[in-house]
Amino acid sequence: MENLEQLTQSISIGTDLTAEQASVAAKLLANTDLSLDCKKAFLLALADKGETGAEVAGFAATFRELAVDPGVAEWSGRAIDIVGTGGDGAGTFNISTAVSFLVAASGVPVLKHGNRSITSKCGSADMVEAVGIHLDAPHEVLRDSIRDLNYCFFFAPAFHPAFKAIMPVRKALAAEGRRTVFNLLGPLINPGRPAYQLTGVYSADWLAPLADALGSLSLKGGLVVHGTPKFEQPLDELSCAGTNAVAGFGHMSGVGDSMTAADADLPQCEFDAFAGSDAAANLTTMYALMSGDPTSIPAGLRNTVLLNAGAALWIVGRANNLKDGVAMARQTLECGAAQQWLEKVRRFYRSL
Repeated sequence: MENLEQLTQSISIGTDLTAEQASVAAKLLANTDLSLDCKKAFLLALADKGETGAEVAGFAATFRELAVDPGVAEWSGRAIDIVGTGGDGAGTFNISTAVSFLVAASGVPVLKHGNRSITSKCGSADMVEAVGIHLDAPHEVLRDSIRDLNYCFFFAPAFHPAFKAIMPVRKALAAEGRRTVFNLLGPLINPGRPAYQLTGVYSADWLAPLADALGSLSLKGGLVVHGTPKFEQPLDELSCAGTNAVAGFGHMSGVGDSMTAADADLPQCEFDAFAGSDAAANLTTMYALMSGDPTSIPAGLRNTVLLNAGAALWIVGRANNLKDGVAMARQTLECGAAQQWLEKVRRFYRSL
C-alpha cells in the first residue's frame, strides 16, 4: 500500500488519484500516528492540483464506511437529504433546513446530516437545536423520530469518529483560508445513506464532479445545484434571485444546465430577501415561514423555500415535475400542515 508521502508526490506532479488510491489516502488521513505536516502537505497538493469526481467519490465512500451506522436502513431507500456544502459566504437564512422541514411535513422521509456553523452565524445543527431537536439523541430516538415525524437529524461529529484525527489539520488550513476536499465531503457522507439528495455547492465548478461522485455512490437520484443570486455572489442553494445552474445524477441525470424561478411559475426576487442572522432571529423567521402566512416573511424567501422543496419532491418522485412539486409544497404550507408538523416535533422532543 502506498504511503501518504508517495501519494503527495504523485499528485504534486499533476497525476490524478484513482478512487482506490483516494480511499487509501482517506484512511491514512484518519490515522492518528501521521503528523499534521504530512497530512497538510497532501491536502494542499490535492487542492492545488484540483480534486476530481473520482477522488471525491473515493474519499466519500471510505468515510461512509467509517461512519457510525444509526440503523435507519428501513427508511433510507425512500429518504432524501437536502444539504449544502456551505462556504458560499452568503450569510443567508437556513434555507436548506427550512426546506427539509417542509419536505418532511409533506410526507417524505428526511435524513438530515449537518453540523454547527463554521462560516455563518447559524448552521443547520444550530437551527434544529433551536427548534428543540436533540443533537445527542440516541439511535433508538432517531429511529422513532423518522418513524413518527418523517425526520431525523444526524449531528456530524457524533457519527464520524475518524474525523477526530483530521480536525487539527482542517483547522490549521481553515486558518490560512484554504479549502480542501473536506469542504465538499459533508453532503456525501450522510451516515443514514438516503437514496436521494438535493445538494447545493459553493462553486459551479463542482456541479458535474459532485453529481458524478453522488452517482458513483449508488444513490437513486438527485440534483447538485449552485446559485448566483447577484453578481459575484455564490449560493449553495436554488433561489428565486439571479440564476441557478444544476446537474442531475441517477434517475435525474437528464436534468442539467439551468433552473430559474420562472421554471416553477415563481417571481424573481432580490438577494436581500434571504438575509440571515443568529439562531434566535432565524428561529423567529422559521416559525413565521412555517405558519403559512405569506405576509409574515419576505416573499422572495418563502418562494425560494418553495422552489427548493418543489425540487426535492420532484427528485423523490412525489411530484411529476418542478411545478407540481412547488404546488405540493405550497399546499403543505397553506393548509397548516407545516405548522402542525413543527409543533409535533417540539412535543416529540419535549417528551424525552
